[in-house]
Amino acid sequence: MVNEYATEIWPLAVYFGMVILLVITMLVLSWLLGQRRREQATNDPFESGIVAVGDSQIRISVEFYLIAIFFVIFDLETVFIFAWAIAFFELGWQGYFSMLVFIAILALALIYEWRSGALEWGNKTRVGLPAAQRTQKIIDQRAAQKQQPKAAEDKQ
Repeated sequence: MVNEYATEIWPLAVYFGMVILLVITMLVLSWLLGQRRREQATNDPFESGIVAVGDSQIRISVEFYLIAIFFVIFDLETVFIFAWAIAFFELGWQGYFSMLVFIAILALALIYEWRSGALEWGNKTRVGLPAAQRTQKIIDQRAAQKQQPKAAEDKQ
């Protein structure tokens, strides 16, 4: 029993040993053949030979990320719908109703994103539930009341 196990596992052990040997060889060769001097340009990112101008850390609007996430979410649905379409006849009515529920949930998510203003580009104004809007109005009124006594003190 032990002998059978050893004959089955030895190719994996040889493969593992060869991988470790390859990694060590690559690290040693890069250390031997690598650059030894440090220059100012060594730390600059490679830009196809073009000298970098300005800072590489620019602020990107969050809308780009939102659109990318929405694309991934709604693009992934096509994979499920395509797989369902391939197996349409094997799944029968149960598969059909399951896909209807799936598409309905995605439609509700799209409606929610649209109504909340997530698909709008530019300056955002939060559109929420009426209770949240009332709470925000109360907070704004209290902030305005706090500003009024300060304005009266400044006049005196």
